[in-house]
Amino acid sequence: MNKTLVSILICTIATLAPVYAGTPIDGKTIIVKLDEQQKFKTDIHSKVKLTQTKTGQGTKLIEMEYFRRDSDASFLICMQAPESDRGNGYLRTGDNMWMYRRNTRTFQHINRDESIGGSDAKADDFETRKLDETYAPSLKDGKELLSEEMLGKMPAYKIEVHAIVNDVDYPKKIWWVSRDNNLLLKEEAYSSNGTLMQTGYYFKYTQINSRYVPIQQLFVDEFEKGNRTVVELSEIKTDKLDNAIFTKAYLEAQSK
Repeated sequence: MNKTLVSILICTIATLAPVYAGTPIDGKTIIVKLDEQQKFKTDIHSKVKLTQTKTGQGTKLIEMEYFRRDSDASFLICMQAPESDRGNGYLRTGDNMWMYRRNTRTFQHINRDESIGGSDAKADDFETRKLDETYAPSLKDGKELLSEEMLGKMPAYKIEVHAIVNDVDYPKKIWWVSRDNNLLLKEEAYSSNGTLMQTGYYFKYTQINSRYVPIQQLFVDEFEKGNRTVVELSEIKTDKLDNAIFTKAYLEAQSK
Protein backbone atom coordinates (compact mmCIF):
# COMPACT_ATOMS: atom_id res chain seq x y z
CA MET A 1 0.00 0.00 0.00
CA ASN A 2 -0.22 2.74 -1.51
CA LYS A 3 -0.36 3.73 -0.36
CA THR A 4 -1.28 0.70 0.52
CA LEU A 5 -1.55 0.78 4.04
CA VAL A 6 -1.92 3.26 1.81
CA SER A 7 -2.17 2.80 0.05
CA ILE A 8 -0.30 1.66 4.21
CA LEU A 9 -3.16 3.86 4.47
CA ILE A 10 -3.21 5.61 4.44
CA CYS A 11 -4.88 6.92 1.46
CA THR A 12 -7.89 8.44 3.08
CA ILE A 13 -10.16 10.50 0.87
CA ALA A 14 -12.35 13.42 1.90
CA THR A 15 -15.60 14.76 0.41
CA LEU A 16 -15.18 17.73 -1.91
CA ALA A 17 -17.48 19.77 -4.10
CA PRO A 18 -18.08 17.62 -7.19
CA VAL A 19 -16.25 18.30 -10.44
CA TYR A 20 -18.48 17.33 -13.33
CA ALA A 21 -17.53 16.05 -16.75
CA GLY A 22 -17.06 18.91 -19.16
CA THR A 23 -15.88 21.35 -16.48
CA PRO A 24 -12.50 22.87 -17.48
CA ILE A 25 -9.83 21.45 -15.19
CA ASP A 26 -6.06 21.21 -15.18
CA GLY A 27 -3.57 18.87 -13.55
CA LYS A 28 -2.69 21.28 -10.76
CA THR A 29 -6.36 21.51 -9.77
CA ILE A 30 -6.67 17.71 -9.63
CA ILE A 31 -3.56 17.44 -7.46
CA VAL A 32 -4.82 20.14 -5.09
CA LYS A 33 -8.20 18.43 -4.78
CA LEU A 34 -6.55 15.08 -4.04
CA ASP A 35 -4.40 16.88 -1.47
CA GLU A 36 -7.48 18.27 0.24
CA GLN A 37 -9.13 14.86 0.15
CA GLN A 38 -6.29 13.15 2.00
CA LYS A 39 -6.34 15.35 5.08
CA PHE A 40 -8.39 14.33 8.12
CA LYS A 41 -9.30 16.85 10.80
CA THR A 42 -9.53 14.02 13.34
CA ASP A 43 -7.13 11.26 14.36
CA ILE A 44 -7.66 7.77 12.94
CA HIS A 45 -7.37 4.34 14.54
CA SER A 46 -8.26 1.18 12.60
CA LYS A 47 -7.57 -2.48 12.03
CA VAL A 48 -5.83 -3.38 8.78
CA LYS A 49 -5.74 -6.77 7.08
CA LEU A 50 -3.38 -7.56 4.22
CA THR A 51 -3.97 -10.69 2.17
CA GLN A 52 -0.76 -11.27 0.28
CA THR A 53 -0.35 -13.73 -2.57
CA LYS A 54 3.11 -14.58 -3.88
CA THR A 55 3.97 -16.88 -6.75
CA GLY A 56 5.15 -20.24 -5.43
CA GLN A 57 4.51 -19.25 -1.80
CA GLY A 58 0.74 -19.24 -1.54
CA THR A 59 -1.27 -16.76 0.53
CA LYS A 60 -0.17 -14.99 3.71
CA LEU A 61 -2.50 -13.10 6.05
CA ILE A 62 -1.04 -10.02 7.74
CA GLU A 63 -2.97 -8.15 10.44
CA MET A 64 -2.04 -4.88 12.10
CA GLU A 65 -3.30 -2.02 14.21
CA TYR A 66 -2.95 1.41 12.57
CA PHE A 67 -2.83 4.84 14.23
CA ARG A 68 -2.65 8.09 12.26
CA ARG A 69 -2.59 11.79 13.09
CA ASP A 70 -2.55 14.23 10.18
CA SER A 71 -1.96 17.37 12.25
CA ASP A 72 1.74 16.48 12.49
CA ALA A 73 1.94 13.76 9.80
CA SER A 74 2.48 10.91 12.28
CA PHE A 75 1.51 7.26 12.02
CA LEU A 76 2.20 4.05 13.87
CA ILE A 77 1.67 0.43 12.81
CA CYS A 78 1.67 -2.46 15.29
CA MET A 79 1.88 -5.90 13.69
CA GLN A 80 -0.59 -8.47 15.11
CA ALA A 81 -0.27 -11.45 12.75
CA PRO A 82 1.30 -13.70 11.66
CA GLU A 83 2.78 -14.73 14.99
CA SER A 84 6.32 -14.48 13.60
CA ASP A 85 5.76 -10.73 13.00
CA ARG A 86 3.70 -9.97 16.10
CA GLY A 87 5.24 -7.09 18.03
CA ASN A 88 7.08 -5.65 15.04
CA GLY A 89 6.05 -2.20 13.90
CA TYR A 90 6.56 1.04 11.99
CA LEU A 91 6.61 4.61 13.27
CA ARG A 92 6.58 7.94 11.47
CA THR A 93 7.27 11.15 13.43
CA GLY A 94 8.48 14.41 11.97
CA ASP A 95 10.75 13.64 9.02
CA ASN A 96 11.77 10.24 10.38
CA MET A 97 10.36 6.79 9.64
CA TRP A 98 11.38 3.80 11.74
CA MET A 99 10.98 0.03 11.59
CA TYR A 100 10.99 -1.83 14.91
CA ARG A 101 11.97 -5.50 15.25
CA ARG A 102 10.83 -7.37 18.35
CA ASN A 103 13.49 -10.11 18.26
CA THR A 104 16.39 -7.62 18.38
CA ARG A 105 14.47 -4.82 20.16
CA THR A 106 16.01 -2.33 17.75
CA PHE A 107 14.77 0.54 15.59
CA GLN A 108 16.03 0.97 12.05
CA HIS A 109 15.62 4.15 10.03
CA ILE A 110 13.81 3.30 6.77
CA ASN A 111 12.77 4.96 3.52
CA ARG A 112 9.25 5.42 2.20
CA ASP A 113 9.66 2.52 -0.23
CA GLU A 114 10.12 0.02 2.63
CA SER A 115 7.79 -2.99 2.33
CA ILE A 116 5.30 -3.39 5.19
CA GLY A 117 5.46 -6.90 6.62
CA GLY A 118 7.05 -8.20 3.43
CA SER A 119 3.93 -7.31 1.43
CA ASP A 120 3.47 -5.19 -1.70
CA ALA A 121 2.25 -2.31 0.49
CA LYS A 122 4.87 0.38 1.12
CA ALA A 123 5.44 2.64 4.10
CA ASP A 124 4.54 5.52 1.79
CA ASP A 125 1.03 4.09 1.45
CA PHE A 126 0.32 4.77 5.13
CA GLU A 127 1.34 8.40 5.41
CA THR A 128 -0.07 11.64 4.09
CA ARG A 129 2.16 14.12 2.30
CA LYS A 130 1.19 17.22 0.37
CA LEU A 131 0.95 16.00 -3.19
CA ASP A 132 1.53 19.45 -4.65
CA GLU A 133 4.89 19.49 -2.84
CA THR A 134 5.92 16.05 -4.10
CA TYR A 135 4.38 15.67 -7.58
CA ALA A 136 3.61 17.91 -10.56
CA PRO A 137 1.73 17.26 -13.83
CA SER A 138 3.91 15.78 -16.57
CA LEU A 139 4.12 17.61 -19.88
CA LYS A 140 4.51 16.57 -23.50
CA ASP A 141 5.09 19.25 -26.12
CA GLY A 142 4.17 21.80 -23.47
CA LYS A 143 0.80 20.21 -22.70
CA GLU A 144 -0.22 18.29 -19.60
CA LEU A 145 -0.70 14.55 -19.97
CA LEU A 146 -4.33 14.83 -18.85
CA SER A 147 -7.39 13.32 -20.47
CA GLU A 148 -10.93 12.19 -19.80
CA GLU A 149 -11.76 8.51 -20.26
CA MET A 150 -13.91 5.72 -18.92
CA LEU A 151 -12.44 3.39 -16.31
CA GLY A 152 -14.88 0.55 -16.67
CA LYS A 153 -18.20 2.33 -16.18
CA MET A 154 -16.68 5.23 -14.23
CA PRO A 155 -16.00 8.58 -15.94
CA ALA A 156 -12.47 9.48 -14.88
CA TYR A 157 -9.65 11.94 -15.34
CA LYS A 158 -6.39 10.26 -16.30
CA ILE A 159 -3.32 12.27 -15.33
CA GLU A 160 0.40 11.53 -15.42
CA VAL A 161 2.57 13.14 -12.73
CA HIS A 162 6.27 13.15 -11.91
CA ALA A 163 8.09 13.57 -8.61
CA ILE A 164 9.61 16.97 -7.80
CA VAL A 165 11.44 15.64 -4.71
CA ASN A 166 13.70 12.61 -4.30
CA ASP A 167 12.20 10.83 -1.26
CA VAL A 168 9.12 9.30 -2.87
CA ASP A 169 8.23 5.66 -3.41
CA TYR A 170 7.99 6.05 -7.22
CA PRO A 171 9.16 8.95 -9.44
CA LYS A 172 6.31 8.66 -11.93
CA LYS A 173 2.65 7.85 -11.45
CA ILE A 174 -0.54 7.78 -13.48
CA TRP A 175 -3.80 8.39 -11.64
CA TRP A 176 -7.40 7.75 -12.60
CA VAL A 177 -9.63 10.08 -10.57
CA SER A 178 -13.43 9.95 -10.57
CA ARG A 179 -14.84 12.96 -12.41
CA ASP A 180 -17.98 13.23 -10.28
CA ASN A 181 -16.58 13.03 -6.72
CA ASN A 182 -12.78 13.18 -7.03
CA LEU A 183 -12.07 9.75 -5.56
CA LEU A 184 -8.86 8.01 -6.56
CA LEU A 185 -9.83 4.89 -8.52
CA LYS A 186 -6.56 3.53 -9.89
CA GLU A 187 -2.84 4.27 -9.74
CA GLU A 188 0.07 3.04 -11.84
CA ALA A 189 3.56 3.51 -10.36
CA TYR A 190 6.72 3.57 -12.49
CA SER A 191 10.46 3.37 -11.85
CA SER A 192 12.91 6.03 -13.04
CA ASN A 193 13.51 4.11 -16.27
CA GLY A 194 9.80 3.98 -17.08
CA THR A 195 9.11 0.38 -15.98
CA LEU A 196 5.63 -0.22 -14.57
CA MET A 197 6.29 -1.49 -11.03
CA GLN A 198 2.89 -1.54 -9.31
CA THR A 199 -0.78 -0.98 -10.03
CA GLY A 200 -3.18 0.00 -7.27
CA TYR A 201 -6.97 -0.29 -7.40
CA TYR A 202 -9.29 1.46 -4.94
CA PHE A 203 -12.42 -0.67 -4.96
CA LYS A 204 -14.50 0.42 -2.00
CA TYR A 205 -14.93 3.54 0.12
CA THR A 206 -16.88 4.27 3.27
CA GLN A 207 -17.99 7.65 4.60
CA ILE A 208 -16.85 8.67 8.08
CA ASN A 209 -17.39 12.17 9.50
CA SER A 210 -18.08 13.58 6.01
CA ARG A 211 -14.90 11.97 4.65
CA TYR A 212 -14.55 9.08 2.21
CA VAL A 213 -12.04 6.45 3.33
CA PRO A 214 -10.79 3.67 1.00
CA ILE A 215 -11.48 0.44 2.89
CA GLN A 216 -10.65 -2.09 0.17
CA GLN A 217 -7.63 -1.78 -2.11
CA LEU A 218 -5.63 -4.09 -4.36
CA PHE A 219 -1.93 -3.64 -5.11
CA VAL A 220 -0.53 -5.69 -7.98
CA ASP A 221 3.22 -6.22 -8.33
CA GLU A 222 3.87 -5.68 -12.03
CA PHE A 223 7.58 -6.50 -11.76
CA GLU A 224 7.22 -9.92 -10.13
CA LYS A 225 4.15 -11.21 -11.88
CA GLY A 226 1.60 -13.07 -9.79
CA ASN A 227 2.32 -11.16 -6.58
CA ARG A 228 -0.51 -9.06 -5.16
CA THR A 229 -1.81 -7.68 -1.89
CA VAL A 230 -5.39 -6.87 -0.87
CA VAL A 231 -5.67 -4.19 1.84
CA GLU A 232 -8.83 -3.98 3.98
CA LEU A 233 -9.61 -1.49 6.75
CA SER A 234 -12.14 -2.12 9.51
CA GLU A 235 -13.20 -0.83 12.94
CA ILE A 236 -12.28 2.73 11.97
CA LYS A 237 -12.42 5.22 14.85
CA THR A 238 -11.79 8.96 14.85
CA ASP A 239 -11.35 9.66 18.57
CA LYS A 240 -8.42 11.84 19.59
CA LEU A 241 -5.31 9.75 20.16
CA ASP A 242 -2.90 10.15 23.07
CA ASN A 243 0.41 11.78 22.14
CA ALA A 244 2.22 8.85 23.79
CA ILE A 245 1.03 6.50 21.03
CA PHE A 246 3.32 8.09 18.45
CA THR A 247 6.54 7.24 20.27
CA LYS A 248 9.20 4.54 20.19
CA ALA A 249 8.38 3.70 23.80
CA TYR A 250 4.76 2.90 22.97
CA LEU A 251 5.69 0.71 20.01
CA GLU A 252 8.30 -1.15 22.04
CA ALA A 253 5.80 -1.69 24.87
CA GLN A 254 3.36 -3.42 22.50
CA SER A 255 5.87 -6.19 21.83
CA LYS A 256 6.17 -7.28 25.45
